[in-house]
Amino acid sequence: MKAHDRRFQFLVWRGGERRREEFILSNTIIAGWTGRDRVAVEKHIDELEKLGVPRPVSTPIYYRVATSRITTSAGVEVSGERSSGEVEFVLIRHGGRLYVGVGSDHTDRTVETYNVTVSKQMCEKPIAPEVWLYDEVERHWDELILRSWVHDGCVASLYQEGPVSEMLAPARLIAGVGDLPDGTLMLCGTLATRGGIRTANRFEIEIEDPWRGQAIRHAYDIRILPNLG
Repeated sequence: MKAHDRRFQFLVWRGGERRREEFILSNTIIAGWTGRDRVAVEKHIDELEKLGVPRPVSTPIYYRVATSRITTSAGVEVSGERSSGEVEFVLIRHGGRLYVGVGSDHTDRTVETYNVTVSKQMCEKPIAPEVWLYDEVERHWDELILRSWVHDGCVASLYQEGPVSEMLAPARLIAGVGDLPDGTLMLCGTLATRGGIRTANRFEIEIEDPWRGQAIRHAYDIRILPNLG
């Protein structure tokens, strides 16, 4: 292992059974502006520009973050009250095979207004400690569904919901970086929110496979640390 490599224990689904397996991750990529509807993507870019978020230099765009930012824990700590999560499907190359999971690109929204790359690095990226083989969902890929919920105290509200088909397909996303080498994880873009971007004290994410009657879920609490400027 290299110094920046990180070990993760995943429950891996194969043929309807699960077994625990160690993955070693070396590289993390966050794909942004991955929507298939390019007109809608451009409209959203314009909306965010009005809020001070810089226009991306390309669409899609691929940000790099430290793999140490990836976590399977049930909690994260953030500076200040201007951060939020967003559900994304996750691609991982391990042992020459492609795996699918679910994660949250938790982002500092204040920093995002002046440097998106830095904002991606500011927060940990929670992912579920469970994955599917891509081969087992490839034929019905567009039927997979992403969801997230925000928790305000004890009340949970549906925050995002939609098919993965709203984002570019895995092959197209991988082609955008040339390849996905072993030990690489990619977060692959998100859905529109219901009611606008907002913070929460707990965030819950899910990817559902209706064809096989399976779902991968994860939730994490957000502990807000004081921002003293």
